[in-house]
Amino acid sequence: MKIVILERNSVGEDVSVECLNDFGQVIIYGNTVTEEEVRERVRDADIVIANKSPMCEKTLKDAPKVRLICEFATGYDNCDLSYCDSRGIKVVNVRDYCTAMVAQHTFTMALALSQKLFHYDTYVKSGAYGAQDRFSNFDIPFYELEGKTWGIVGMGTIGKRVAQIAAAFGCKVIFHSITGKSTCMEYPQVDKGTLLSECDFLSLHCPLSELSRNFIDASGLKKMKKTAILINVARGAVVNQMDLYLALEEGEIAAAGLDVLEKEPLDQANPLNRIKDSNRLLITPHLAWASVEARTRCVQEAYKNIEAFLQGKDRNVVGQTKAVHP
Repeated sequence: MKIVILERNSVGEDVSVECLNDFGQVIIYGNTVTEEEVRERVRDADIVIANKSPMCEKTLKDAPKVRLICEFATGYDNCDLSYCDSRGIKVVNVRDYCTAMVAQHTFTMALALSQKLFHYDTYVKSGAYGAQDRFSNFDIPFYELEGKTWGIVGMGTIGKRVAQIAAAFGCKVIFHSITGKSTCMEYPQVDKGTLLSECDFLSLHCPLSELSRNFIDASGLKKMKKTAILINVARGAVVNQMDLYLALEEGEIAAAGLDVLEKEPLDQANPLNRIKDSNRLLITPHLAWASVEARTRCVQEAYKNIEAFLQGKDRNVVGQTKAVHP
C-alpha cells in the first residue's frame, strides 16, 4: 500500500502524521501546486492525501492504482467528483474537526473590531496614555454585545456553535438559510432582507456554491446598518471584495473581519489591500481552522477515514462514487 501525502504543510510541521505509517509506505511532499507536480507524484499511489492539489483527469489519468482520495480538509472542491466516480475512486473528507476554533476566531475578530482594541492598544503604546492626566481614555465609543442582534448565514455545525456563544453574550440570534432547507428550530429564520437590515453583527458560515457566491454584494451592504460588523469565516467568494471595499470606504458598514478571500494568498490587486486601518478591516491568513488541536484532529480523522476504507466501510464519503473496497 503506497500513500502519497501531497500537502504535508497544510496540517503544519508541528503536528505528526506518523500514524499513517500503520497503513503502508508513506511518501510525503511539503506542498504540491501544479497539475504536472501532482501527476508525477501520484503515479504509483494507492491512496492520495490532498488539500488544495487538483484531483482531476489530467492529474490522475496516469495513476491507475489510486482507489482513495483523502482530504486533509472539509472542502473537496479540488476534486472532480464526476471523474473520480467514473474511475471508481472514493473521495472522503474530514468533518467537524475545527468547529470550536472557527467559532472562537469569529468572536476574536468581532470583539477586537467592536471594542476598538487596535486603536486603544496603539494609544497606550504610542505614549499618549502615559502623557494624559486622567486614569482612562475612551475617545472612540464602543458597545456591548448584550442586547445586539447577531445574524448568521449558514446554520450548520459551526453556525450553531456561534449562535450558542452569541446567545451566551446576550445577543438576539437570527439566521438565514441560503438554500431554504434548514431544519433549525432553535433560532428565528428570516429572509435575506430582514437579516441584513436588523443585524448588528453578521457572520458567514455557509459553503461556497452558486447560491452563495457574492451573497454579500453592494445591494446587500447598503441594507446593513452603518454600525454593523461583518465577519466572514466561510469562503472568500461569498463576499464581493470590491463591493466590500467601497462599503468600508463609504462608511456603509462599520467594520469587517475576514479570514478568507476570493483568491488566496492575498492578491496584491485585491482592493481590500488599500485599507490599512485595522479598526475598520481585519484580515487573517485563512487560519480560523488551524489551532493545534484542530489540526491534530484533522490528521486523526483522516487516519480513521483510511482505516474504514481498508476495512470495507464507508466513512465521510462525498459524491456518488461506486468504488469497490479493497
